[in-house]
Amino acid sequence: MSTNEKSGEINPDRRSLLGTAAVTIAAAQLGMFGSASAAANVAKPAGRATAKWGANSSFGSLKQIDAGLLNVGFAEAGPADGRAVVLLHGWPYDIHSFVDVAPLLTSRGYRAIVPYLRGYGTTRFLSSKTFRNAQPSAVALDIIALMDALKIQKPIIAGFDWGARTADIIAALWPERCKAIVSVSGYLIGSQESGKIPLRPAAELQWWYQYYFATERGRIGYDEYRHDFAKLIWKTASPKWDFDDATFDRSAVSFENPDHVAIVIHDYRWRLALAEGEPKYDEFEKQLAVGPIITVPAIVLEGDANGAPHFPDDTPYRKKFAGKYAFRIVRGGIGHNLPQEAPQDFAQAVADVDRF
Repeated sequence: MSTNEKSGEINPDRRSLLGTAAVTIAAAQLGMFGSASAAANVAKPAGRATAKWGANSSFGSLKQIDAGLLNVGFAEAGPADGRAVVLLHGWPYDIHSFVDVAPLLTSRGYRAIVPYLRGYGTTRFLSSKTFRNAQPSAVALDIIALMDALKIQKPIIAGFDWGARTADIIAALWPERCKAIVSVSGYLIGSQESGKIPLRPAAELQWWYQYYFATERGRIGYDEYRHDFAKLIWKTASPKWDFDDATFDRSAVSFENPDHVAIVIHDYRWRLALAEGEPKYDEFEKQLAVGPIITVPAIVLEGDANGAPHFPDDTPYRKKFAGKYAFRIVRGGIGHNLPQEAPQDFAQAVADVDRF
């Protein structure tokens, strides 16, 4: 994999990247959503489809711990006294997005913590009475609670998709709990108000599943066909990733979580203001709605073949990162599930941001 970079002390010989949500309004007006391969300066090297990955098939034994509203299932590897790195997956993925990242980090002395988010894998709500809520601040507070339960004060937090959004939120609202972040696709903090702004038709098409989930038919369809649905998203979001059935099926088990459908549907309906959240999160969502600045060190990554919605460069959100910053585009046909498709680049970003 080759990587181009644009840093806080900007290196003019290197450039790249992309982003998302609070700046969705700008995208709507300027039509900036597109695939990374559309960026003028990004080449598409041949042969990526046969690139090797998946050297590790399992994390081995998982752990469980009560944390906040959840009993969280997570993988842990590396020395107990190593610098902690919390690795966060997105939808429709799971902890195995980091199955090759974790050993690369532990070989450098890091302690890797890889939790299942609420609604995935072995993570369970402690009470059947708890509202199955997926609004962004609730998910971020899950991770704060996990850090508290594990007595981790200030880890590096790295993720993609929902995981990148969660890393952004923790860095913005609780910078004292975050040493640095690695965020795939940039600044993903948004609000219900920004979700109401219509996009250009081509951009709206990329969000087709969000509108499907807004219907009862969509909820029933996702419940019944979640395996096929997730596999379709994998293929469209990473069109050059030639994953095999075993790789997908290993993650698909996580979608059998009894709360998975409720959490996924609530997430996408909440974004469109079609579902209510909970009052106890209102203050946090108000803070997020203004697009808070991220002050901790950050590296933003983007694949050159990301088929999911994103910006063609970091112009719309670059000013949201006020700390030391680098922006890298990872070449070689790399799609949305960047840590699993390019684990070495992802692990290197974690090690580099630790030195910022």
